[in-house]
Amino acid sequence: MHEPVWFPSEAYQRGSHVEALLQRLKLNSYEALYAYSLDHPAAFWEATLELLGVEFSRPYSAVLETPEGPQWPQWFVGGQLNLTHNAVFRHLRERPEAPALIWEGEEGRQRSLSFAELAEAIQAAQRDLSALGIRPGDRVGLFLPMLPETAVAVLAVAALGAMVVPIFSGYAAEAAATRLNDAEARLLITADGFYRRGSRVALLEQARAAAKLAPSVKTLLVIRRFGDVPLAAGEVAWGEGPGSSSPGPVPIPCDSMEPFMLLYTSGTTGKPKGTVHYHAGFPLKAAQDLAQCFDLRVGDRLFWFTDLGWMMGPWAILGGLTVGATVVLYEGAPDYPGPDRLWALCERHSITHLGLSPTLVRALLPQGPSPVQQHDLSRLRVLGSTGEPWNLEPYLWFFHTVGKGRLPIINYSGGTEIGGGILGCTPWRPIKPMGFNTAIPGMRAEVLDAEGNPVRGEVGELAILAPWPGQTKGFWRAPERYLETYWSRFPNAWVHGDWALLDEDGHWFIQGRSDDTLKVAGKRVGPAEYESAAVGHPAVKEAAAIGIPHEVKGEAVVVFVVLKPEHTPSPALEQAITEEITHALGKALKPERLLFVADLPKTRNAKVMRRVIRAAFLGQAPGDLSALENPQALEGIAQHRRSSGS
Repeated sequence: MHEPVWFPSEAYQRGSHVEALLQRLKLNSYEALYAYSLDHPAAFWEATLELLGVEFSRPYSAVLETPEGPQWPQWFVGGQLNLTHNAVFRHLRERPEAPALIWEGEEGRQRSLSFAELAEAIQAAQRDLSALGIRPGDRVGLFLPMLPETAVAVLAVAALGAMVVPIFSGYAAEAAATRLNDAEARLLITADGFYRRGSRVALLEQARAAAKLAPSVKTLLVIRRFGDVPLAAGEVAWGEGPGSSSPGPVPIPCDSMEPFMLLYTSGTTGKPKGTVHYHAGFPLKAAQDLAQCFDLRVGDRLFWFTDLGWMMGPWAILGGLTVGATVVLYEGAPDYPGPDRLWALCERHSITHLGLSPTLVRALLPQGPSPVQQHDLSRLRVLGSTGEPWNLEPYLWFFHTVGKGRLPIINYSGGTEIGGGILGCTPWRPIKPMGFNTAIPGMRAEVLDAEGNPVRGEVGELAILAPWPGQTKGFWRAPERYLETYWSRFPNAWVHGDWALLDEDGHWFIQGRSDDTLKVAGKRVGPAEYESAAVGHPAVKEAAAIGIPHEVKGEAVVVFVVLKPEHTPSPALEQAITEEITHALGKALKPERLLFVADLPKTRNAKVMRRVIRAAFLGQAPGDLSALENPQALEGIAQHRRSSGS
């Protein structure tokens, strides 16, 4: 494993959330804090919420009860609160004029809302939603790009005690309708469109088609992003609804475990899973992680390149506002109209915390350092990353070119069902490239072998051995599927589906999804190991490794490679890259084949979909493709299958 590249400094410790927590709990090290969070969870969570300023309208009687086991925990028992109060309204007492949201559209428009202005917008939206018949417990679909109204809609629906159903803005009508039907949403909030690479995306057309396929949807509430698209019968313009002009309502108190969101995650097969999140779960976990790992402080500015339909969208909005930071939203592409767009945005809005996926960094890396160096990024204090394992070259580019070797990369891994992270980094410990220097406080994480025993220094299943706030309250109307997915492997252990390794220094490394993991000649290998070795060749932009059946080895490895623009496929280059992989992994793990493709299938948030690659190559049913942004990439893979006679 690599040696650390970043080391703690006083600048990242003084005034931090972790320092305040250490002082409150009378502890003397981060390691002591993490151990305390596991041994004394009630005291840890009470101190965490107190320091974050989280307010309950009715006090809870117990932090945690598990009468039905760790699969169904009850958090902050008997308490009542509303996430919208904690994210916005409580800040009005001390910081009403501080910026809460900053938005930039791809064509250059900008808007800013203070906490007072955001509260007023939420109250206006509440009135309109109430007039449209939305009541506590109702589900409301949000088929939206990243607009200021998107954040307002999330907060207004939650303020009413109803439930938001975020839907990725790039979905086709059928994929959106699948989620609306499963949730039985009564209302769909959408926009007349948005910009993507200079073109107008007609989102309202997809929303209308989705609503026709979802009988429960009675009304479309349309945000006028363009303003020149006529509305049809049954459609209401945002801000022009039937709500009265009476004094604005306040967020209603909700029980701690009252759901506020159904966040869908794509299934490998079958329909997507609706993870159920509650007022005292996801928002508090997001705020805790941002405070204790990313050290996001009051007045900082957080920008995570994401979409509302992915976990990181609601996570950034709810967690960032609850901490008291400014959340920056951006609608468009990261490199349009020029390769420096992302860095110009960071300079323009004085971003302090920037979150990108490894795949996005890999896409930006070939542009070189010049687009980054054109802009003053001196306000940046923390870099963030999530979504997939890193390769070394893009990690070091992010660290040295963007962070100038002085900023920590807070690597972060968890998921939709977690409500945040399992593993992360803390500025209180050295950071090794591509890894995680801690399990997040309160997360009793382990690496388990095939018998369910904890192991060190070898790859095993990432598991969680105690409940946490943010843990999904099961799958929507599918409790058996939830138990089968996460709790059926070992007694009372959440098995997450990631292969992980915990080294002797206490650093964690994700090796990939366990259902992606390869077993070659009896040796278990993560696809990321092949991919990292492949991109070690200077001609390779990105790579994806899959396993295919093999009569002798049981499983053989095929590596798909995307070359950098200045390189073209050739037998000599194929051999050279194969030798690079073999040198890194050993002759026994030499890939069976190496194939060149123009692109790899990815989600909008840049996750490579290996299961889809495997299905396309083997001619199998690909399962749920609703999250796929570039389906044309599958044709290049399928052509290799046909040409090889597979």
